[in-house]
Amino acid sequence: MKRSNPMEHFVEIKVRGYHLDVFGHVNNARYLEFLEEGRWSAFEAGFDLQQLAVKGYSFVVVNININYRRPAFLNEVLRVATQLKRLNHRSGVIHQAITLKGSNTPVADAEVTFVIFDNDKKSAVPLKGELKQYLERL
Repeated sequence: MKRSNPMEHFVEIKVRGYHLDVFGHVNNARYLEFLEEGRWSAFEAGFDLQQLAVKGYSFVVVNININYRRPAFLNEVLRVATQLKRLNHRSGVIHQAITLKGSNTPVADAEVTFVIFDNDKKSAVPLKGELKQYLERL
């Protein structure tokens, strides 16, 4: 499902010394943490993971494809944009983009594929009906 007017959520992250590797730029693995922070912030803004947990479901990331566009350095402020790209029958895709604050300079972008996992049945559930409507709020 493609949304005609997708909502984006933004969070800013300042690059700290502990984010850096021996080359003085953000370590590639840290970008996954920045993306995760963006998703958590988006969830908090209008999507309650606890409500899923009460129903016996978990939000599970099953794949991340990330493109590194430019290194990020100490004290730069990164802007992480998060939006739901599409919902399929049993999975969904969230698009995330990291840019330098105050510019359109791309730092990294990613497509994050997720499923909603039924904890009792130990399998992904179809994204339909009330669950689909709930996810569309992301």
